[in-house]
Amino acid sequence: MNAILSGTLNLIIYFVIAVVIAFGCRILFTIPDEIFRKALHFILLGSFLVLLVSYPTWQITAIAAIIFEVLVYPILKIAERIKQYSSFTTERKKGELKASLMLVYTMFAIVVTVCWGFFDDKYLALASLYAWGIGDAFAALIGKKYGKHKIHAPGLDGRKSYEGTFSMFFISFTTVFIILMWRGGLNIVACILTALIVGFVSAISELYSKNGNDTVICPISAMLTLLPLVYVFGGLK
Repeated sequence: MNAILSGTLNLIIYFVIAVVIAFGCRILFTIPDEIFRKALHFILLGSFLVLLVSYPTWQITAIAAIIFEVLVYPILKIAERIKQYSSFTTERKKGELKASLMLVYTMFAIVVTVCWGFFDDKYLALASLYAWGIGDAFAALIGKKYGKHKIHAPGLDGRKSYEGTFSMFFISFTTVFIILMWRGGLNIVACILTALIVGFVSAISELYSKNGNDTVICPISAMLTLLPLVYVFGGLK
């Protein structure tokens, strides 16, 4: 019980500090909407690491993620009644922040259950989520600012660019490679090959994702690619 309370307190403290800093900067400085959106995105991503290190078992961690989203949902629902809420949080449509949190924390629970629960590996959970999360953030920022060469292909609406997609691939590759090297258990060639393939799958998944469903499609795609590759290279227990 003490471990559960301690872990939950860590999560609350993390969000309080991160949100106060983010919204404080929003008030004091002129921050472009897209930059602020990605700041909130990174706050959510950072909370996954807090979850992984704060709870003793995968069961408690997955349950804590679900409980957290259930508790925060009504708080955000009430906050939406504030007139300037949507513009201040840079929502593109009403309820976006609330829906994103629900999706992200559900994905946290699923990835924790599979990677930590079935394979006893926190690092692979981290790699699966961050292959999407960090790569997607940079894809959006680079794509919007420098994405001049649009991709026109079946199933695409021509809004996404080669610059953004390459950024997704490169950042996903780099993120997965660093986590795998940090994890150990694979030689550097296996880490590079695994990261390259996961980065490619993540980029394609993000490219064809629509209406925000990359929050689900990309982490699942990364995880289902990462686990077999690590197994093939002899990196699973």
